[in-house]
Amino acid sequence: MATIFTKIIDGDIPGHFVWQDDLCVAFLSINPITTGHALVVPREEVDHWVDLEPDLAAHLMVVARHIGLAQQHAFRAPRIGMEIAGFEVPHCHLHVLPIWGEDDLHLSRSARHVEPETLVAAALQIRSALDELGLEP
Repeated sequence: MATIFTKIIDGDIPGHFVWQDDLCVAFLSINPITTGHALVVPREEVDHWVDLEPDLAAHLMVVARHIGLAQQHAFRAPRIGMEIAGFEVPHCHLHVLPIWGEDDLHLSRSARHVEPETLVAAALQIRSALDELGLEP
């Protein structure tokens, strides 16, 4: 059975994409900790990040770096945090988010509801920053 992330990747469930290439995508979390909180997800369903092929794991890190640079540019955050937990969805995903302190890395602080227009605006900011920085896929 396809994971919720595969359903988003396939377009069966809407997503606010900021990156798409042959190996992975990045889209905004619908339960963000901070504005611009993105998930970098391989197209291939791999449950645990330690089970990723090394080349795919490296690619995800490069994409996460690009997304992080764009987030820093778009939201003027002093740091970009990254977390890999994997309990919520059995499909590897890297949480990449602008942070202003260590408390911003606690998934328990995720928003329960965000207005769709807030996600649209944040995705536009990240895509614009990727373009400005020359980091488009």
